Amino acid sequence: MPKICFYFQVHQPKRLRKYTFFDVGQNHHYEDEYKNGEILRKVANKCYLPSNHLLLKLIKKYRGEFKVAFSLSGCVIEQFKQFSPETLDSFKVLSDTGCVEILNETYHHSLSATFSKNLFLEEVALHRSLIQTEFGQRSTTFRNTELIYNNELASWVEGLGYKTILAEGADKILHWRSPNYVYRPEGCHHLKLLLRNYPLSDDIAFRFGNRAWHEHPLTANKFAHWVHALNGSGDIINLFMDYETFGEHQWDDSGIFSFLEALPGKILKHPDFEFCTPSEASTQLNAVSALDAPHFYSWADTERDLTAWRGNDLQEDALHNIMSLEEKINALGNPALKKKFLSFLTSDHFYYMCTKWHSDGEVHKYFNPYNDPYEAYINFQNIIKDFSLVVEENIHPSSQSVK
Repeated sequence: MPKICFYFQVHQPKRLRKYTFFDVGQNHHYEDEYKNGEILRKVANKCYLPSNHLLLKLIKKYRGEFKVAFSLSGCVIEQFKQFSPETLDSFKVLSDTGCVEILNETYHHSLSATFSKNLFLEEVALHRSLIQTEFGQRSTTFRNTELIYNNELASWVEGLGYKTILAEGADKILHWRSPNYVYRPEGCHHLKLLLRNYPLSDDIAFRFGNRAWHEHPLTANKFAHWVHALNGSGDIINLFMDYETFGEHQWDDSGIFSFLEALPGKILKHPDFEFCTPSEASTQLNAVSALDAPHFYSWADTERDLTAWRGNDLQEDALHNIMSLEEKINALGNPALKKKFLSFLTSDHFYYMCTKWHSDGEVHKYFNPYNDPYEAYINFQNIIKDFSLVVEENIHPSSQSVK
């Protein structure tokens, strides 16, 4: 019986305020709370609240046959609490149905896995604790920032006791294989690997509202037909995407909510198909073989690599500068400074510095507060310069110590 696994990423970064050279040493407030609140409330009203309402309706309608999974970053949960507590409550209502799995990831949606095992483990522990506190769930499924993945990361995750990990079903990793099976990460013994079916996922996430697409309009009936056509050629179809697909990336007037409302019924019309969460898939399905991923890759852009965040000198220099403070931060043992340090590792800060253009360029502009990557780089460096002064002042306090 083929399974359908819906997973949604829910993340909004804490965007930095415009910070000039003349602010260095004068102003230690780094985040643009007005812009963050404005964007969070906007997306909540367009996407999170109406989508959660619809999913709850579908879960009740199909009496447990419809299931989904979410990964909510610590950044977005903090902003829900500050700017839209009703949105966090609506996610909790979904969690309480028993048909929604809340996954674990890095707390600050960070790039830590690509440069520091210790920071990565710290981030995961923070997120695991947060999800237990807010939702009462201790997930056995891990999903790394932007599906960044390789063999070594999988071994770390298995060592933390997780049973399942998600990754991109990239052609360069699969080669002749299909993403529609469960795999085992190379070098792991118990961890199961679920791979995103990117053609079908992107049909919804990116192509749904494209009137130039030869399959436009995409109806629930048409999509269900494509899914049913895979019967007999796979065990599971993993549909992973940003939750903002519904109502934000694809606006209400595109028909995206009508599509989502009709889709479960169309898929369940075929008696061989059922919905599941990642942990259920891992428990119920066997791995068909090991899958080797020696190098980091992700779900981003056409290359499916790390170049969205670590592809140019601007990004590497900015990352080097913030990471140069790690030893001093750890020595201080100041929780407030450590939290601020970790927040600077959020992947979005480096994403804004990406210099890619062409087809991927438009994606990189979405919700980008900067006019160009060089502005993002200069702004970040100004802030890190001031933050380094704050760190030094805490190491060697003057008569007017900065706390």
